[in-house]
Amino acid sequence: MMAQTPSRKTRFLCLLAATTVLTPLGLASPAFAEGADAAGDADEVTSVGEIIVTATRRAESIQKVPISVQALSTETLAERQVKGLSDLVTLLPSVSFAGLGPGRQTTYFRGIVPAGGTYASVGYYLDDIPITGVGVPDIHVYDLERVEALSGPQGTLYGAGSLAGTIRFITNKPKIGVFEWGYDLEGNKYGPGDVGGQIESYVNAPVNDTIAVRAMAYYRRDGGYIDNTPNNGLLNDGRSAVLTLGDNNPATSFTLDNSAIAKDDYNTVREYGGRLVAVWEPAPGWEVTPQITAQHQVSKGYFGFDPRVGDLEVHDYDVTENDDKWYQAQLSVHGHIGDWDVVSATGYHQRKTKLLNDYTYYTVTYDGFGPGYENYLQFFDKSGCTGDGATLRCSKFLNPTQYFHGLTYRDKFTQELRVTTPGDWPFEVTAGAFYHWQKQENNTYYAIRGLDQIVGYTRAGGGDSNPAGLGIPVANGGTMVLGTPAVKQDGFYVVENNQIYHDKALFAEGHYNITPTLKLTAGIRYFKTDYKIKGFAGVMASARNTTTSLFVPTGTFGCTLPLPAERLQCLNTNFAAPDQVGRYKESGETHKVALDWQITPTKMIYANYSTGFRPGGFNRPLRIRNVGVATVDPFKSEELTNYELGVKTRWGDNFRFNAAVYYEQWDNIQYSVVVSGAQGAGITGNAGKARVYGVEYDADLKLGEFTISSSGAYNDAALDGNFCNFAFDPTSRAITQLASCALGATVPGSSPPTPQVAAADGTRLPRQPKFKGTTSIRYDTEVAGYSAFVQGAALYQTGATQDLNVFNNDLLGNTSGFVTFDISGGVKKDNWTFNVFLQNAFDRRGQLTRNTFCSITFCSGSSRTFPVKPQFFGARFGQKF
Repeated sequence: MMAQTPSRKTRFLCLLAATTVLTPLGLASPAFAEGADAAGDADEVTSVGEIIVTATRRAESIQKVPISVQALSTETLAERQVKGLSDLVTLLPSVSFAGLGPGRQTTYFRGIVPAGGTYASVGYYLDDIPITGVGVPDIHVYDLERVEALSGPQGTLYGAGSLAGTIRFITNKPKIGVFEWGYDLEGNKYGPGDVGGQIESYVNAPVNDTIAVRAMAYYRRDGGYIDNTPNNGLLNDGRSAVLTLGDNNPATSFTLDNSAIAKDDYNTVREYGGRLVAVWEPAPGWEVTPQITAQHQVSKGYFGFDPRVGDLEVHDYDVTENDDKWYQAQLSVHGHIGDWDVVSATGYHQRKTKLLNDYTYYTVTYDGFGPGYENYLQFFDKSGCTGDGATLRCSKFLNPTQYFHGLTYRDKFTQELRVTTPGDWPFEVTAGAFYHWQKQENNTYYAIRGLDQIVGYTRAGGGDSNPAGLGIPVANGGTMVLGTPAVKQDGFYVVENNQIYHDKALFAEGHYNITPTLKLTAGIRYFKTDYKIKGFAGVMASARNTTTSLFVPTGTFGCTLPLPAERLQCLNTNFAAPDQVGRYKESGETHKVALDWQITPTKMIYANYSTGFRPGGFNRPLRIRNVGVATVDPFKSEELTNYELGVKTRWGDNFRFNAAVYYEQWDNIQYSVVVSGAQGAGITGNAGKARVYGVEYDADLKLGEFTISSSGAYNDAALDGNFCNFAFDPTSRAITQLASCALGATVPGSSPPTPQVAAADGTRLPRQPKFKGTTSIRYDTEVAGYSAFVQGAALYQTGATQDLNVFNNDLLGNTSGFVTFDISGGVKKDNWTFNVFLQNAFDRRGQLTRNTFCSITFCSGSSRTFPVKPQFFGARFGQKF
């Protein structure tokens, strides 16, 4: 019998087993209070060091904190070439993310991956100030003290936005009485792509005996690696790249052509920014710290590719660009009133995003539906028309290819006040109050270039005729309507709304030593949340609706077209409420209880029970085809309950091992669905319950000149019960979730047929690999008076599903598991360092996520795959003075 060749999956699992065996119990390099520099110093590193974090709002060793925490120091971030969020997530095994590129990404913890709702599930903090949201800004990683990742619900101290976990960026603070500065220069290149580089610098300067300032500034250009190749006459999925509007008349056909924007390595990133911090000690024991951080990032193109076109290649037909500006001003006051510790944290965050996006594949999809949809795209180009009124004759249509342009403003104000009891009390309690206000103004346009300049469009009629006065046949017959269907500017479908959030909370967390080695921690948070939205969303027909819309300046029903230049003068036509405002209010509490036993000074075991909360929200009514407006109930809040058992140990000076096992219950999963008959519009509903079984570990081992670090996480996340679909109920004229559902059955009257069961009991939750880990081995030595190091690292993860709806996931397909390897080395002497690095050394095309341009049902054939960074190498030189 001939020996069989091992499958890819078998080889992959063997490799994972080998890397785990080679690393004693394994962790991704943590932060060291006293650790090696990026270039290494063998004399300075004799142990694994102590890790200090502020995860519980006070500085303490990570080995004493009874929750699962991972911390990455500034040295580790530099060694692993972390520049932004996507680089950071690779080093956090319990964290996954999805998105379309820098500034358009959302993170998730432990398989808790919502696909709907108005709040994020992961807290995102710059020092003490939350900038949590969906599509968070890409904070530049430089001059940071550390990054902390807190797994599991953090609702007690961090609030509703921290349902599943929290990521905190802790900046370096000014040092009084010390002058220091430094800079770093880097040149880099993607193996298959373009060159890039960055320059970074910081300075710390004393002003007098009580004041110091610290400043950081940088500029970065990231070369692209995705090629927008010239169109070859076919779309990505093999369909013809020709729009055919109406009959086979040359005047009604448009061949898609991207030659004007085709370009190699087109997904470049340019960004610059800085931070200015001051510290003032007005009296002993008091610190006042004002700070401002600002960044401007412009990312071009897509960061995913289409394998149907080629490796790292796409066919884009319009410009895609994200222009992202933000700043955050904050003021921290820390002091003592008597023996009471007092902290006040105030922050204001403002962000402006301008987005352009190719939307060609949406147009092609609708054109492919044939009669009944083609008239949706039939607009008469004025350059081909003669005469006027009844004698108007037009000879060609306007190219109806759509693109997207949007402008989003975000404003956030935060105030938190915390008070901690005196240290000589038999217990310690931190209590506080929190207030958060945020406003998001959305101005988005699904547009057609030149639509605001056309002279007319078709309105479907009966039969297949050539309406009088037209020089070309029109699909489905119909009549010509003078003017434009643009709602505003060139927007065919327009969304202009304001979303306003108010969050208030009172919280307390305390510690009590039952015995000298047994400590009880308990916390609770009472909160109120208020969300409201108002504005316009729809097409021209929605604007002229006379039953559910109100034009504010005149008080008459309906909206004039085009919409006024001022935003929000025409309120949302789909709101049934008389004041045209959608509201959602909720109050509740989250809590936690933890018990930790310090078995020895270096070994602890803990048990942690905690809950998290994510508010529900408002659904606007939807228009159902051939029926009218249907009401939609608000979606409910999510709750996450976490049961965790962990150990934190240190064995001598050279080995640290931490691990946690957990079980999480997730109720009322918020999930966006497209309802049959709702003309592509979606709602957010609750998909039922899920459960997660998981294990996390991290470890460091120091063996002479070798340091071995590893971390990993296993998450088995699945539905706990059937996810019943949503459908229109003609009796109540409402969109509701089916009370019961059966596998294999379809929703009565749905077109196309919609399965009653969107996902069955036991269906795996999307976007989260079952196992994800990283391992590094570092060697430090002395060579001819130079400190030197060499480091190798492996990143590995298994595959993942991409959508909770099984039908949609089958169309989109799962991502595959992968392993990548990084190599780096460097030397250091006196005040300078020089490092070289090679990431993804073998240029593996590891798949992270997949995405589509419109609903998966229609656009899965043109989906994009978002890979890990391809082969990336460079050199870095820095000095400190």
